[in-house]
Amino acid sequence: MKSLLAPGHRGCAGCCDAMAAKFTLMAAGEDCIVVSPTGCLEVMTTPYPESAWEVPWIHSLFENTAAVASGIEAGLNALGKKKNTKVIAIGGDGATIDIGVRSISGAFERGHDFTYVCMDNEAYMNTGVQRSGATPYDASTTTSPAGRASFGNPRPKKNMPAIMAAHGSPYVATTSVAYPKDAIKKVRRAIETEGPTYVQIHAPCPTGWRFDSSKTVEVGRLAVETALWPMYEMVDGKIEAVKKIKNRKSVEEYLKMQGRFKHLFKKEGGDAEIKKIQEIADANAKQLGLDM
Repeated sequence: MKSLLAPGHRGCAGCCDAMAAKFTLMAAGEDCIVVSPTGCLEVMTTPYPESAWEVPWIHSLFENTAAVASGIEAGLNALGKKKNTKVIAIGGDGATIDIGVRSISGAFERGHDFTYVCMDNEAYMNTGVQRSGATPYDASTTTSPAGRASFGNPRPKKNMPAIMAAHGSPYVATTSVAYPKDAIKKVRRAIETEGPTYVQIHAPCPTGWRFDSSKTVEVGRLAVETALWPMYEMVDGKIEAVKKIKNRKSVEEYLKMQGRFKHLFKKEGGDAEIKKIQEIADANAKQLGLDM
């Protein structure tokens, strides 16, 4: 199969965004148009005058990716070409969950037929690892740094899949770059479902999360195996399927691999904070019935 994301881009070793984009294109095939906002994916794949994209690709602003995608979909409809050509928006969590949420809300409310894929690396990586609405509890970022008076980000991770389901999306799913077959299957199903669909791909970032670049898949699997990142599908607002976990692992195994959580193992009171994070994982497992 031809790779629709060409090699030679400027992604970091172990880059999660390159993996997410590659899996998305494998699901979509050649007859698609992709819109991407400013972010790591845009910067690393399109240094002027080069491009790693083997499909039509359009750069949008941080805040209007879904608006651009909905305009493309409307234009294809007007030309009578929408039947086969798929419209896909691919953005990071900052552009999706924070800055772009208004245009996403509008596009989904209007019912445009396109798929939005969020590459969730849990911070604004391209601009300096600042906190986003997707940053998990107690993670240290440049705008929520751990220190004498702080354990890092004080807020829980925003539940964007639930927000999109509340917009009436016919298909919402979560997956991970650590599970390629699952990611490809869910993106393909989203694309084949009529209406505005949403897939959030968990994407561990070696640079921002501070782990060895050879460990991207291992870190991603631990997020799932601890229940800190549940993988599931929602159809018409209802959970249809979840990835069950056999012998669920302690969150400590996941946290200790990442520099953004190292303060929890060094600072007084860290044990109590790790317990709180374990409670988040336990609540996910109970709510979604993840344990086998």
